[in-house]
Amino acid sequence: MRRAATTLAFALLGALATPAFAADAMPPSVKMLDGVLTGTDGMTLYTFDKDSAGSGKSMCNDTCATNWPPLMVKEGETATGDFSIITRDDGKKQWAHKGKPLYFWAKDGKPGDKTGDNFNNVWHAAKP
Repeated sequence: MRRAATTLAFALLGALATPAFAADAMPPSVKMLDGVLTGTDGMTLYTFDKDSAGSGKSMCNDTCATNWPPLMVKEGETATGDFSIITRDDGKKQWAHKGKPLYFWAKDGKPGDKTGDNFNNVWHAAKP
């Protein structure tokens, strides 16, 4: 009886220690730093309010995509967990999180910068 209680206690402790957002549910192109999603280089990822979650479409193309470069899907990567893949207007593949396409901000200068967060009240640092 005591052994069963100890096993249950460790199982509950393990469940409480497990983060709600498991790193293994992220594609290889994404990691988390300081509570936001980033590229593998630590550069912050953003979402755009004009993108409709689940539409499979990006509203940021042309000049917008120059300022807000999309997080592109690399060869062989596949969607997992809350991440999906959309097809951009140019036919290239882009990562989305919870249905919202992911972008970098060209004016972030170093890993961890979040200078695009709340830019024009439509760009937001992507959170898990």
